[in-house]
Amino acid sequence: MSKVVRVVSGSAKGRPLKSVPGSGTRPTTDKVKEALFSMIGPYFDGGSALDLFAGTGGLGIEALSRGMDKAVFVDMEPKSIDTVRANLKATKLESQAEVYRNDAGRAISALEKRGRRFDLVFLDPPYRLKHGDELMLALAEKGLLEEDATIVLEHESGYDYPEDIKGFYRVRQAVYGETTVSIYQYEAAGPDETGSGGEEQDESAN
Repeated sequence: MSKVVRVVSGSAKGRPLKSVPGSGTRPTTDKVKEALFSMIGPYFDGGSALDLFAGTGGLGIEALSRGMDKAVFVDMEPKSIDTVRANLKATKLESQAEVYRNDAGRAISALEKRGRRFDLVFLDPPYRLKHGDELMLALAEKGLLEEDATIVLEHESGYDYPEDIKGFYRVRQAVYGETTVSIYQYEAAGPDETGSGGEEQDESAN
């Protein structure tokens, strides 16, 4: 039986989140969420987030709970979209959210047309897809990222993305069993030359 996943902290702290029925969705566990947000926040003074492979919506909801003003949730599975809407309602965060059923590539193009820009992006594609770096480049190319935007890329621990991807540099990486979280910062001009773009690495076991 799977563990109940909850909002870890902030305005919706402790609220349980529904999982996507009958799917292979991997909700980010509370333990990983807590560690992840301690690395990128843990709280925010406004801003806009994009949860591109939303699943249950847990990451975007956590960001809203911790102070983001707005979040856009995208998933191509109808059951995921229903689950995100239910979880937003349960956490009383619907008014700060937009939910779209689309694949990642089309969503990026649609958001470009709407002139949207984001301070924080969650990328948690299915592990069989190894295109997180391509999506990051597309987000930058389409002008969807604020300067210094943070990208949280979850991926299989057996696969490693480059430390530097054009316009992005990895600032943290943490391993949780089969899941690795790589955190990148967007800097259109690249990291400065003072060495502030150096990476820290954490190793954690489940």
